Amino acid sequence: MDIKKFGVVGAGQMGNGIAQVAAASGVHVIMSDINADFLQSGLETISKNLKRGVAKGKMTAEEMTAVLARIQITTDVKDMASVDYVVEAATEHESIKLQIFTDLDIICAPHVILATNTSSIPIGRIAARTQRPAKVIGMHFMNPVPLMQLVEVIRGLATSEDTFTATWDLAAKFGKTPVKAGDYPGFIANRILMPMINEAAYCLYHGVGTREDIDTVMKLGMNHPMGPLALADLIGLDTCLAIMDTLADGFKDSKYRACPLLRKYVDVGWLGRKTGRGFYEYP
Repeated sequence: MDIKKFGVVGAGQMGNGIAQVAAASGVHVIMSDINADFLQSGLETISKNLKRGVAKGKMTAEEMTAVLARIQITTDVKDMASVDYVVEAATEHESIKLQIFTDLDIICAPHVILATNTSSIPIGRIAARTQRPAKVIGMHFMNPVPLMQLVEVIRGLATSEDTFTATWDLAAKFGKTPVKAGDYPGFIANRILMPMINEAAYCLYHGVGTREDIDTVMKLGMNHPMGPLALADLIGLDTCLAIMDTLADGFKDSKYRACPLLRKYVDVGWLGRKTGRGFYEYP
């Protein structure tokens, strides 16, 4: 499948990262968001990332200019009518994602593949909201997208082999390593990662250790590059909570019950780095 124009719905930390790697691979990108400020902020983040790459000698200033020139921003999702492939990277709330897919199914041409960067919601459930379930697939990038190598490729029950192959090849074109994951809540990455983060939150909640102690144990004892509480702040505590709730709802197993402390932090708006406060403070 020849993908010349690539769409990204959502300009947040995942959306702008996906847009960056797509544009860096030579593809023209349209990045949409309902909020013009989010779009501008996303574009500024991409520019900062690319400037860092120039400073480190990973690309030239001319190459950076060319990458930025391949990114178009818009507040009108109807502009996705011109793309060959689109990835939804909106916030991890099921109702929002389902509505986006309902809209994209109407806007996009019949041949266009509709992918979702969801980190936990079953692909089949999303596909059922469209008239093209064979062309709906999961393309789950890791955060931060420009640095992380992995992409989970998740096919729903109705996803066609052509859709799977096109998505697998596209991930490789973006310089990523694709891995096939089954369509279960959380897929592979978050079915393992989020219960670990949740258990770290329980350790803090029960006073087993301080936040620093908990993260140090996982970094030095398990050789993790970042402790689970600091990682949760990077991901966003609201996203962590949404994934835990999806796991709990999908498996109906009490082991996926979100830690009350995690829920309390989200309730008061302590969402991590993006709000300046989560398990840690970010002045």
